[in-house]
Amino acid sequence: MQEIAGNSWYWFVLIGLIGGTLSGSLGVGAGMFVVPALVFGLGFQQKAAQGTCLAVMVPMAMMAAYRYHVNPDIKLNWTVILMLIPCAVAGAVLGSSIAAWLPAPVLRRAFGVFAILAGARFLIYG
Repeated sequence: MQEIAGNSWYWFVLIGLIGGTLSGSLGVGAGMFVVPALVFGLGFQQKAAQGTCLAVMVPMAMMAAYRYHVNPDIKLNWTVILMLIPCAVAGAVLGSSIAAWLPAPVLRRAFGVFAILAGARFLIYG
């Protein structure tokens, strides 16, 4: 279990607010911010940070999706959503199994490569 310093609560508040804001406004997984903040900022182990972030994402994503759903200017395609859900759940099972098997340094590097490639794609192609 991750040790938590008694006076670090405000860092969790800040990380949660920033992660939720980025996720809700940009549609990115909060993990792009939360995982590095927990690992490098608060000393979490890589896998503990990933698991913590995933647990936080469920209620956060549900709230953000609801807010998008009730916005009359945004039309969600429920056929696409319903096709993606079972595949995403299966992918999450597979991905978490892979993460449990891979060493933490490999996960950190894979995370970094993914972040760089995704960022470069958005910067280049808008």
